[in-house]
This record gives sequence, C-alpha cells and structure tokens, in this order.
Amino acid sequence: MQGSVLDGKKILAVDDEPDVLAVLKEEILEACPNCTFDQATTYEEAIQKLEAAHYDVVILDIMGVRGFDLLETAIKKGLKVAMLTAQALSAEALKRSHAMGARAYIPKEKLGEIVPFLEDVLTYEFESGWKRLFEKLHGFFTERFESDWEKKTGLQWREWGKYSDSKD
Repeated sequence: MQGSVLDGKKILAVDDEPDVLAVLKEEILEACPNCTFDQATTYEEAIQKLEAAHYDVVILDIMGVRGFDLLETAIKKGLKVAMLTAQALSAEALKRSHAMGARAYIPKEKLGEIVPFLEDVLTYEFESGWKRLFEKLHGFFTERFESDWEKKTGLQWREWGKYSDSKD
C-alpha cells in the first residue's frame, strides 16, 4: 500500500465545532499516522498557531472562526489552505475562497473524504488542483447551489489544466 503525501506533514485545522475537529483528526491520522495534527477552535487561537509554526496545509472553517480573515493571514505566510464549510456553502463563498488564494473549498458533508482533497491541495498547482476539485464535486455543487452557480462564480474551471496536469 502506498503512503499518503500527507504523511509527515504538519496540518492545522480550525473550526468552532469540536465534533468536526474530531472527525478531521480521526480521518487524517488514520490515513497518515505520521503527520502532525494541530487544531484551534477560535480565531485568536488560530492566529497564535499560525504565527508560532509553519504548516504544510491549513483547513479553515468559514463561519464561526472568521475563516476568510484567517485565509488572508495564511496566504500571506505562503501556506496552502482548504476552506471547509456547511453554513457558508454557496457559489459566492466558493468564488471568494478561490479569489483569495485558497486551494480547495470542501463541504463539511464530505469530511469522510477529506484526505484525498488534502492530498490534491499538496500535490497539484493552483488551477489544476481546483479543476480536480470541481471534477470531484461538480454534481454536489450543482445539487446544492442555484442552477447558474458556475456562471455566478465566473471561474473557467473547465479550461484549467487543459493542456497539462501540473504538479507542484
């Protein structure tokens, strides 16, 4: 069995719901027991952790912990970020996540599939990573968002990676 690209990596998850953090920790450490999993439940705690350590990937809830503010901080530090949401699940939040530099926008309903999403965040360039995410979640987004969600985002995801499937 091949190991995960997450193995040995340092991960920070920020969510105000302890049960979500517990699921993330379980899913990630089961797939890659040699990674480091840190967590925070508040904006302030997350800022302290972001200032004190370098993380290979950061998972941010949008609501409850000022996720977009944390995204801005993490991107300035050059970190790869996956946005996680339930309440802010919308085409507008997806578009904002992309525009601000997040590498993924993952619905909390997909927590059980978090590891492959995070592996893509670490493996693929920005646009080809987003293309992979859209290919995996297109049906989910179409089901959850209004019918013209793709148009509302203005993202040309079908064109990303068309000529190459670049990896970092």
